[in-house]
Amino acid sequence: MEEITYASITTVNHEELIDDLMRTYGQEIQQLVYAYVHNETIAEDLTQEIFVKCYKSIESYKGKSSIKTWLWRIAINHSKDYLKSWYNQRVKVSEDVGLIISERRDSVEQTVIQQDEDAQLAYSVMQLPIKYREVIYLFYYEERSIKEIASILEVNGNTIKTRLRKGKSLLKEMLEGSLWMND
Repeated sequence: MEEITYASITTVNHEELIDDLMRTYGQEIQQLVYAYVHNETIAEDLTQEIFVKCYKSIESYKGKSSIKTWLWRIAINHSKDYLKSWYNQRVKVSEDVGLIISERRDSVEQTVIQQDEDAQLAYSVMQLPIKYREVIYLFYYEERSIKEIASILEVNGNTIKTRLRKGKSLLKEMLEGSLWMND
C-alpha cells in the first residue's frame, strides 16, 4: 500500500482506503488491542469496531501524523474506553494468556523451555499496569521508536523513556520472583 497522505484522503474512495488499512494493519491492531484486553475474542470484536470508527471519522484525519499513528491512537483510545466500560467492569470473560510462538529449536527440551520462558514473559507483561504495558508492547513487540510511541500515546518522549525503564524494572522483579518461586 502506498503511503496515505492528508491530500489523498479527499481523493480516495473511503471504503477502499479502509479495506487497505484493514489488510495492512488489521493484525497489528488486533495484537495491540489484545495487549489491553487479554482476550482474543474481545480483541477481534474491538478491532472490527475500531475500523468502523475509522471509516466514520476518516474526515477527521488532518495529516498531522502518519495514518498509522492516527489509527493506533484510535485503537488505544477505544481499548481504554472498553476497559472503563460498564460491560468490562461487570462481565468478565476469562481466557488463558496465549503463548508466544517460539522459533524452531534443535531439541524438544529446548522448545519446552523456550515456550515456558515465553509464556512467563507474556504473562508478566500482561500483569504490568497499563501505562507500562502499552509502552513495553509498542517498543518491543511493535518495534516503535520512543518518538513514535510518544506521538501515539500523546505524551512527552521523556515520559515514555521513564515508563519504559520502570516497566522493564517491574518485569525484571516479576521474572526474578517467578524464577525464585520455581526453584
